[in-house]
Amino acid sequence: MVHVPSAVARVLALLVLLVGAWSAHAQELVSVRSPVVNLRAAPGTEAEVLWQLKRGYPLLVLERRGDWLRVRDFEGDEGWVAARVTSDARYHVVKARTLNLRSGPGLEWQAVGTARYGDVLATVRRQGDWVQLRSPDGNGTVWAASDHLWGW
Repeated sequence: MVHVPSAVARVLALLVLLVGAWSAHAQELVSVRSPVVNLRAAPGTEAEVLWQLKRGYPLLVLERRGDWLRVRDFEGDEGWVAARVTSDARYHVVKARTLNLRSGPGLEWQAVGTARYGDVLATVRRQGDWVQLRSPDGNGTVWAASDHLWGW
């Protein structure tokens, strides 16, 4: 049996934790680039269409197979999309029934609009627990609490 000094063991344990955290954080997200994209049951244009996704819809990449991506959406549904109809443009989808959109990053800022479950908004930037988004009308920006959004 090999004896590892406790300081070395602690450093090794910390490295294992950091690598695990990095790999969990390194998940790849894409968004729908085309106006409408078919989410399919399998890779290939002959596979059954499960449903259609609109431009900007964010997706988590689970697997790559040739020119196809197996993806998961914010509800946990999975399917396949052609890689060529996705991009790295950043979007968030609203996962709350109704979401107040605010003029700044915090509850003290005025609510200037609302978004509904499933609405997709372009991401501008993050600030702490808040996300700045393109307003639904495309004129200006709004803020929303990140725990009511899914995407990046």
